[in-house]
Amino acid sequence: MTPSTSASLAHEAAPPALVRMRRVAAALLVAMAALFLFSRYQGSHGPSWWGYVQAFSEAAMVGGLADWFAVTALFRHPLGLPIPHTAIVPRNKDRIGDQLAQFLRDNFLIPRVVARRMRRLDVAGAIARWLTDPPESAGGRFRQGASKLVAQMLEALDPQRLGGMVKGAVANRLRETEIAPIAGQLLDAAMKEGRHTPLLASAIRWASGALSTNDYLIRQIVHDRAGSLLRWTGLDEAVADRLIGGLDKLLADMADDPQHPLRLKAEEGLDRFAWDLRHDPAMRARVEALKIELIDNPAMQRWLDGLWEQARSMLLGIARDPEAAMAGRLGDMLRQLGDTLLTDRRLATTINRFVRRAAVGTAADYGDGIVRLVSETVHSWDADTITRRLENAVGRDLQYIRVNGTIVGGLVGLAIHAIDVLL
Repeated sequence: MTPSTSASLAHEAAPPALVRMRRVAAALLVAMAALFLFSRYQGSHGPSWWGYVQAFSEAAMVGGLADWFAVTALFRHPLGLPIPHTAIVPRNKDRIGDQLAQFLRDNFLIPRVVARRMRRLDVAGAIARWLTDPPESAGGRFRQGASKLVAQMLEALDPQRLGGMVKGAVANRLRETEIAPIAGQLLDAAMKEGRHTPLLASAIRWASGALSTNDYLIRQIVHDRAGSLLRWTGLDEAVADRLIGGLDKLLADMADDPQHPLRLKAEEGLDRFAWDLRHDPAMRARVEALKIELIDNPAMQRWLDGLWEQARSMLLGIARDPEAAMAGRLGDMLRQLGDTLLTDRRLATTINRFVRRAAVGTAADYGDGIVRLVSETVHSWDADTITRRLENAVGRDLQYIRVNGTIVGGLVGLAIHAIDVLL
């Protein structure tokens, strides 16, 4: 934190409510002091009931002074006098920061605590209700507050540094994730549900189109491999025609017959490939090596850069004009997502589980870093800064303590005087 920042924080204005309560407490104390002096004078010249007024005002003045001293001693030396055990907050600011950080760690950032708290939250349900029927007040707050904040943050942060962080996070997550078993499970599930059939049909059609487009390559290969006699008699052309015609008929038969032997053989190969992806260490190692090579490829890095820029531009567009974004295709998609979350409990459960695991993982991975950040931030504040911030946060309630102390003190003094008169 720079000196100018510290100075600005230290001299930030107190909230108006705090200023008003200070004036009320001070005015009440002054009023009790004035009433005490007046009642003391009247007690020697007026009726006896002025003794009750004097007892009330005297005890109220003492109680108000005691509470003023106690409240002031929390944040500074009363009247500037270095009285022991005063200015408690500035003298113990480092310990306060450490205790606050430890409080966060013990009560919010322990994985089992986070898991227990997250288990009670229906994040998917809350998202679904907001997407399908957002409250007007919530929508207004989003438009006026959150969207502006998001836009300012995205524009203020260094795009290259932020993009590098996002790209690094995505690349690290890809490196840590073993994709071979996931790909094997997806392929196996697709085959069991028959979703691979259109892919096979598309592959066969693609092969047929590639054959008709590049038949000259086959003719050239046959011509180059044929002997001079075949080329002289023109039989190489006939061989090439027969070969191309046979391949074309084979592909047409495979496209028309789902039970074609070669098609069944291809399905058997896919099934074996899915099994190898899940269970064969050699295959999983080859896929992992290919994945790492792909991630480290400069083309992939450029693609990730472009992906982040597109995402950033889209987020900026939504943040700058959320109404237009929600009224377009994105809004329709989000509302459809909300309807799906309301009706599909399996999807909602999956999202809640993902959010819970993400929160627990964040607490486990970054909890210590957050604690250090809180502690180091408080340590970096000067005494005036933390005093002013804490006083602005809780000072209004402390002024109520002064008011209550004045009134309660007066009532106690009045009761003691009444008992003394009766006895």
